[in-house]
Amino acid sequence: MSRYGRDVPENTSATHPLALAPVTAPESSADAFVADFLHSLNFDRGVALSASSANDRYFALAHTVRDYLMARWLEDLRRQKQSQSKGVCYLSAEYLLGRQLDNNLLAGGLADIAEEALASCGISLDDLRQHEVEPGLGNGGLGRLAACFIDSLATLGVPSIGYGIRYEYGIFRQTFVEGQQVEQPDSWLSLGSPWEFARPEDAQTIAFGGRTETYDDEGVTRSRWVPGWNVQAVPYNYMVPGFQNGRVNTLRLWSAVATNAFDLRIFNSGDYEEAVRAQTFAENISKVLYPEDSTPQGKELRLQQQYFFVAASIHDFLDNMLAEGFDLSALPDRVIFQLNDTHPVIAVPEFMRVLVDEKKMEWDAAWAITRQCFAYTCHTLLPEALEVWPVDLLGRLLPRHLEIIYRINEEFLDAVRARYGDDEMRIRNMSIIAEHPVRSVRMAYLATVAGARVNGVAELHSQLLRDKVLGDFDDFFPEKFTNVTNGVTPRRFLRLANPELSGLITEAIGDGWLTDLERLRELEPFAEDSGFRAAFGEVKAANKRRLHEVLRARDGFEVSDGHLLDVMVKRLHEYKRQMLKVLHVVSTYEGVVSGRVPAAEVQPRTVIFGAKAAPGYTMAKRIIHLINAVGSVVNSDPRLDGRLTVIFPPNYDVTLAERVIPAADLSEQISLAGKEASGTGNMKFALNGALTIGTDDGANVEIRELVGDENFFLFGMSEPEVSESAARGYRPSEFYQEDAGLRAAIDLIASGAFSRGDRSVFEPIVSNLLYEDRFMVLADYASYIAAQERVDDAYADQEAWTRSAILNVARTGFFSSDRSIRDYIDRIWHTPPLA
Repeated sequence: MSRYGRDVPENTSATHPLALAPVTAPESSADAFVADFLHSLNFDRGVALSASSANDRYFALAHTVRDYLMARWLEDLRRQKQSQSKGVCYLSAEYLLGRQLDNNLLAGGLADIAEEALASCGISLDDLRQHEVEPGLGNGGLGRLAACFIDSLATLGVPSIGYGIRYEYGIFRQTFVEGQQVEQPDSWLSLGSPWEFARPEDAQTIAFGGRTETYDDEGVTRSRWVPGWNVQAVPYNYMVPGFQNGRVNTLRLWSAVATNAFDLRIFNSGDYEEAVRAQTFAENISKVLYPEDSTPQGKELRLQQQYFFVAASIHDFLDNMLAEGFDLSALPDRVIFQLNDTHPVIAVPEFMRVLVDEKKMEWDAAWAITRQCFAYTCHTLLPEALEVWPVDLLGRLLPRHLEIIYRINEEFLDAVRARYGDDEMRIRNMSIIAEHPVRSVRMAYLATVAGARVNGVAELHSQLLRDKVLGDFDDFFPEKFTNVTNGVTPRRFLRLANPELSGLITEAIGDGWLTDLERLRELEPFAEDSGFRAAFGEVKAANKRRLHEVLRARDGFEVSDGHLLDVMVKRLHEYKRQMLKVLHVVSTYEGVVSGRVPAAEVQPRTVIFGAKAAPGYTMAKRIIHLINAVGSVVNSDPRLDGRLTVIFPPNYDVTLAERVIPAADLSEQISLAGKEASGTGNMKFALNGALTIGTDDGANVEIRELVGDENFFLFGMSEPEVSESAARGYRPSEFYQEDAGLRAAIDLIASGAFSRGDRSVFEPIVSNLLYEDRFMVLADYASYIAAQERVDDAYADQEAWTRSAILNVARTGFFSSDRSIRDYIDRIWHTPPLA
């Protein structure tokens, strides 16, 4: 008898009735779970329980949980292929998944069974949770959004495959040496990953370089690509379970290996390094997330990465997911490829190449299909974040694709001329090919021309996208543009991250809110209930204690009781304005040490930063150094009487986020208006009962509208005011001269007070603020300080603060990724759930 409840004869063939029968899941009971766990420990890991390590036990547990989901996964794969219904292929360079064990236990409804089963073996489930290593497959909001979206697609039962790269090392593991960021390899795969399934037999060959040529095909002149070299893309599958609905979708990640990895002849000659050169060269493609691209080699590697995974994904779908004899003209009824930012946009010319060159379709027919099979999500308003690729690089690496892009552009510009005449300025502005400063391909423009729809990720962002970033295209393609405001999965960021609050919510309104987050509105009356407020306050206090324990064990930090917990965690970029938060901390400190403000009048506050700076982003790394330097001085100065603490735990990730976010009182969302596309951290904090201090930027606008002005600390210029200030000629030094508090804070930094008297250390930051200040930190300083004073006053009334926190939770159910996915389905994809 097999573990899955039926005898399977030896040598069973694919035609045997048992081989064709559906796979059944193991029995859901503690005793059955124990049996499966011990079987995995003995026969998969090859150890007895008494001799097993923590890693053995974790792997056995993961494999056991995996087995419970397996039957559902295999059935979903069969039904999706059999039905041939329309599905989503989500193309993303990042998936910031977080730990998988708890998510899969929750999705499968197995948490209680697993805990009971392990306890009967003398094993703590909590201990095994701590052994899990978070996958290094993403960096920030883009990757976490992708992870939330594939969770919601599975929960809503929509057929989908997430495609990406199986990075061997992730972006980097952040450490601090004397306060400065040092990047270490993120060896997340060093002990293996129990959640992945390697499928080398499904590998795709991905070509690069070479040349193109024309040839006669029965009287038709065609082009073909003659590549110069190639690599193998080996897929690794991850299960993506829906929340307790029996559905399991797939995340397929590609790893690069050489087609001829080892040359024995060269090895035997003694040149060992040359013998494996091809292997090393190929494996670099999937080695690191976002290789540093300030060098030509780094730029080329990034483009290799992007083409590698989208080419493998397109071929995988066409080769393995379509019925035999499928009519390719019906592809728009079968698939939509969602481009998550510009990283996967090279998929457009690849799709055209496959249809025209390999499938021998006529150009016009292939282009008509392509324009219905792609949709593009733009995640930025910063011009420098809209990727461009030099024509020279594209032509060298992907010569046929450059030819296809040229033709797409030529035909598009013909249509522009037909509409507007010979308006050369408009034509230059809309051309996919930029002529200056280097002749380049503008990938956002290519995605906009090719995509069936283009969406922004918050109401303000989508409007600015249409008005400013892609204004000419909106005029030409007004029907293409829409908005889908981002969302987060409540399963991970409320149920798993904040179990005490989740329990309190369920006790109040039932458990249906986990798949219908708008039901949180039912909490509103409880904001007026003193008993509920007290319970809510206890949950927040418990979360702070839990965070204290984590930070003390992880980094040696102490979080003082009674402090307002003020949190700013996000990628370190100047537009996100961590410098504004630093200036607030320095202003508070300067007020005390100068004697202007008695320490006793300072609201006790712990400020937590969490951020990584891109390895080549010098100013961002200087700001990290400054934050740590300020923290070192502030935390050790007895004049503050312990009323202000600055904490910067290194290597902020999803696992730490799940502890920080539930504990936070104040959420810092302080980017310059008109620069943040959406943000999702702002949503997570509000859903967990933190109040927001923020500008009218990104999804802050929608959060403020939903929670009410009285429950949100608004400050700073609006986007039109920012534009007006820039048009007038922004001079930051004027704000420095006119504001004594700002001047004192900047002067304290410039004096060397945070750098052991060495004025040169942070001089580049000071000069940047005074003479450039591209993101108008100084212009918004006074408004921000005033808003922080309102925060102090509000926090002094704990009953009123708690009431506002409850209303934040109750009124932000809109920000569920389930709602986002429904919007994508209705506005863009038209992919109904599989019955």
